[in-house]
Amino acid sequence: MTTRLSLLLSASLICLGLSPARAAIDHPDTAHADTARAAHPAQPIERTSSGTITIDGKSIAYQAVAGTLVVHPHGWDDSDETVQHQTPGSDAHAIDGNPDATASMFYVAYFRKDSRAESRPVTFIYNGGPGSSSVWLHMGAFGPRRVVTNDDTHTPASPYRLIDNPQSLLDVTDLVFVDAPGTGFGRINGKDKEKLFWGVDADGQAFTSFVTRFLAKYGRYNSPKYLFGESYGTMRSAVLVNDLQNQENIDFNGVILLSQILSYDNSVDEPALNPGMDEPFVLALPTYAATAWYHHKLPQQPADLKTFLAEVEHFASTDYLAALQQGAALPDADRARIVERLHAYTGLPADYIRRADLRIDGGEFSKTLQSDDGMTTGRLDTRFSGPALDPLSEEAGYDPQSTAISSAYVSLFNDYVRKTLNYGDGLTYRPEIDIQHWNFHHAAGGPDATESDGPANVMPDLAQAMKTNPTLKIMLNAGYFDLATPYYEGIYEMRHLPIPAALQKNIEFHQYRSGHMVYANIPALTELHDNIADFIRRTDNQPAAVASAP
Repeated sequence: MTTRLSLLLSASLICLGLSPARAAIDHPDTAHADTARAAHPAQPIERTSSGTITIDGKSIAYQAVAGTLVVHPHGWDDSDETVQHQTPGSDAHAIDGNPDATASMFYVAYFRKDSRAESRPVTFIYNGGPGSSSVWLHMGAFGPRRVVTNDDTHTPASPYRLIDNPQSLLDVTDLVFVDAPGTGFGRINGKDKEKLFWGVDADGQAFTSFVTRFLAKYGRYNSPKYLFGESYGTMRSAVLVNDLQNQENIDFNGVILLSQILSYDNSVDEPALNPGMDEPFVLALPTYAATAWYHHKLPQQPADLKTFLAEVEHFASTDYLAALQQGAALPDADRARIVERLHAYTGLPADYIRRADLRIDGGEFSKTLQSDDGMTTGRLDTRFSGPALDPLSEEAGYDPQSTAISSAYVSLFNDYVRKTLNYGDGLTYRPEIDIQHWNFHHAAGGPDATESDGPANVMPDLAQAMKTNPTLKIMLNAGYFDLATPYYEGIYEMRHLPIPAALQKNIEFHQYRSGHMVYANIPALTELHDNIADFIRRTDNQPAAVASAP
């Protein structure tokens, strides 16, 4: 892995509340049951429970299934798997005495009881990292129970509060929260297991296998189908929908993206390591402006955020971009003018901007914006702040938003999954895994294509999925205060997909006054729920009488 890819990996781990240091810890299994299960992952386990949730004044009864499904790497022949079931302990594919790689992927599915399963939409939901479980979306956004955390400050230590979630999407779709291979209660096992499951393409194939097996197990092949990915999960969604549609012949109704990044070349984390690529600075500028607005660090405070950001977006894509593209040839007078505009839009000192050659990356901005107050600005959600770890450092040493809420999510899920879902006794739940060997290279278009040597760019995959299924609808959701995947970056990527102009009408955009985890702000979560529910109702292709049934 190149140095730049290593740094991108460290940055991406923070995308879902994971610090690089924490993600590098592969928590050991101390329970005998967990150790035994890791050695024999080909025995799926499931537990069933039930509950009710009130959404928009209506009581909804549901069945919950917590379990695992076993998946195999690309190229697995399931005829040999039949031999394994007939001969327990055999390894049909093993030709050298080592068992072939398998993954038991943990999931929690919620099925509404008062509707016909075939006609009801089903949505597969996952976080990113990469190397993250789905605990964040499950417990913070759309599960029937939700964690309570502070809006933009550190949530005090336990006891934490778990409440009914009126913003759950169970009113419009069945929900399947899927943990990536090796996370949650899932485990990977066998020869070359990391290589075969931990990478852009390997991960996509594992999720492809999971989705097809789930549809078969629960008889949902003819249901309206959706993918929902957050952060790196948006990159996964592009690969996954293309693989499902063009390898498995399973068209999807929609792909819902939250906090998007489809090309790592657009990341504002360490862009200086890729000199000549100025786009990240341009795409992050509106988020810098929104953040400075929120913390009242602007020389003149605009009254309306959206009007202000429209002005910043225009400047970023015109004068600022043109200035950066001139490089050393930029005239001194023009440089001075750009410095003053950046100072007005970011609140950063003019001299700092000048010494940075007009280019400030995400870590530098987080460290500098509130440095006079001894504070570090959040990355996942720039509304958050925390004491600077090292006042003399050039970049932020941690993410205040991640440390502010992660304990509440992980603690309450561990309690909920055992006491309510009746799963996990004696097992260790892994919210994240060590993915230092993650393969960020990608074969655009499918697993049989040629792998690129550079950082992954899955824009061609999403474009191919849209062109081969021109009815596929895309919904992009983003927070104004997200510095991990800036909202303007997502807009830029969508507008630069290699698709016919007519297909741009299949894409819709929504922004919220929140951060990377939009749902951490309750008004934003309510708006997010309503927008997604409307999107599903408009795209599930059901007759009106069926779609309006309870």
